[in-house]
Amino acid sequence: MQVKGKIKPEHQAQPGKVLCMWGDAGWGALVRKGKHDGQFSDDLVAASVELIQKWAPQPHPEWVTCVPSLRHPKLVPSFAMRLAKALGLPFHVVLEKTDNRPAQKTMANSHKQAANLDGSLAANADEMPTGPVLLVDNMVDSKWTLTVAAYLLTSNGSGPVYPLALASTANSDE
Repeated sequence: MQVKGKIKPEHQAQPGKVLCMWGDAGWGALVRKGKHDGQFSDDLVAASVELIQKWAPQPHPEWVTCVPSLRHPKLVPSFAMRLAKALGLPFHVVLEKTDNRPAQKTMANSHKQAANLDGSLAANADEMPTGPVLLVDNMVDSKWTLTVAAYLLTSNGSGPVYPLALASTANSDE
């Protein structure tokens, strides 16, 4: 990616949502269980649909994609596909992980997190739908992964990017 400086507004993610805090009772416990089991529950799909309906981002997303992972290649795509189906939206795989990097949580600060991501994601411009998109990930802490993914999506022709994560790991040990 090799981006330096501030990302232009047209390539920034729109305000997003997080379903819960990692490990909290209720949804947080279900997210932890799903990550451990390798499959997020249908209850999390239903809760995410309800969250999105209350949120009502405008313009409304016309398609769904997700952040890829080499460590857990099916975990988030499986959830995002079921969420897209429940929302009546198409799911498109347009982002790919280009190489394995250390987990973001192991980086000492925001600068190192950004550097860790640089060049680790790519977008398939040939497969990129043009409308507003719901970008799904399981965990968010620094928001760098979602920032880079939104930049790649919008730089390659998508509409506005609305990030949704199942859990925030900010201030947790995960």
